[in-house]
Amino acid sequence: MTAAFRSASVPGVHIRARDWGWRHAGRATPAVSALTLDIAPGERVLLLGASGAGKSTLLQALAGVLGGEEEGDESGSLLLDGRRPADARGRAGLVLQDPDSQIVLARIGDDVAFSAENLGIPRDEIWSRVSWALDAVGLDLPLRHSSSALSGGQKQRLALAGVLAMRPGLLLLDEPTANLDPDGVQEIRDVVHQVVADTGATLVVVEHRVAVWRDVVDRVIVLDPSGGILADGPPGIVLDREGPRLAASGVWVPGILPRVSARPHRSAPGIDLLQARGLTVGRTPFASKVASIAASGLDLDLTESTGLAVSGPNGSGKSTLALTLAGLLEPVGGSLRATEALARGLTPEPIRWKSRALLTRLGTVFQEPEHQFLASTVRRELAIGPLALKLAPAEVGSRVDELLQRLRLDHLADANPFTLSGGEKRRLSVATVLATRPQVLLLDEPTFGQDAVTWGELVSLLGELVDGGSSVVTVTHDLALVAAFADAELVLGAATAVTA
Repeated sequence: MTAAFRSASVPGVHIRARDWGWRHAGRATPAVSALTLDIAPGERVLLLGASGAGKSTLLQALAGVLGGEEEGDESGSLLLDGRRPADARGRAGLVLQDPDSQIVLARIGDDVAFSAENLGIPRDEIWSRVSWALDAVGLDLPLRHSSSALSGGQKQRLALAGVLAMRPGLLLLDEPTANLDPDGVQEIRDVVHQVVADTGATLVVVEHRVAVWRDVVDRVIVLDPSGGILADGPPGIVLDREGPRLAASGVWVPGILPRVSARPHRSAPGIDLLQARGLTVGRTPFASKVASIAASGLDLDLTESTGLAVSGPNGSGKSTLALTLAGLLEPVGGSLRATEALARGLTPEPIRWKSRALLTRLGTVFQEPEHQFLASTVRRELAIGPLALKLAPAEVGSRVDELLQRLRLDHLADANPFTLSGGEKRRLSVATVLATRPQVLLLDEPTFGQDAVTWGELVSLLGELVDGGSSVVTVTHDLALVAAFADAELVLGAATAVTA
């Protein structure tokens, strides 16, 4: 960090809530209710709670972007330095769960500069801040580099850089390391720690990786899904003394692992479904005829009844590979062929299949859940795939009801998918694919945003699918998922290898 930024302190924001709550429009119950707390200027807080407890809603409210009366009902008071958050914009900087939702310009330098420009910062200082922020988050790319060409983890770094360039007095981070590789997690944690230490900004971070932030924060606040606060205090007291109680509620507590159903021992691999030989994958940027290569020279045999984890550092091509295997991106080189057991009379090239053919063969869950939502309610969203298959109404209803209950979404059946929490959106995106019962599932970061209880249930469900004959491919940085679920691991990078 440059000397100019080291010496530039920022007054930390004081947060005050009194019986505050928010109910999204169209929802019967509030996302947050009866919240009373004070966070002192410069304090560093780790905000925890079960999936759906209202963590993201609170962060959006603090950033002044939650919306007006047409989007929901507010109760009580929530103030930043004595002012409503909407009247204190510029004092708070928010990094959202989905970085795509806050990347607005085509080039990374312009995107980082955008927030500072909105604050009226002088031009020369803006570009000094841009260079510093990109360097701070480890995004070592030219300023003219395309924002859309970034990987999911790189987009997360870009979003954080844009917020850091504002030099806010309140830094709000919603799952800032969710899409980062292990090295990236440590880098971002260290960057945030250094920034708040040097500037004096107040920090509120929502993160399921509790161990990563435990030594950075002064205080842990756990939201109660039924309203108010479940626990509040120094990390050692909250996590050590109340660990078992918090873990039972869904909070990730270091040293307490979620329960996962035991899987039977596999006697032999199943039949081949997909075969890749010398496969090269990539994407063609907008207005370009030349593909950007993400990974090359890949050999892979995907069999039924197999759980395959695809891991590797950010930018190594994991998501691009998954989309290619799913028949959504055309291979740049080499070959990708489906066997007759998967093609069932179709051409062996998945990229040539129509969407209805994909539904029962290759099901895909994108890294960003909102990118595949189409309906106005959770129930209708789950019914889209089965209806496209022209299943009988009774069968459609049966599948939808089963998934609502299994993935703990039954109480949200009539809610708008876009009002769900990050973890709930992820479970819904997985459920929409399960509704068509494809032979192969390709899931990009399926455990993102899950609390400890729903994580264990989701991993158990994926294991049951594999044991029932499906093939499941998970793109992930979640080492616990790899350990609990994967029969084999494909590690992308400088030395790509498959381990079993």
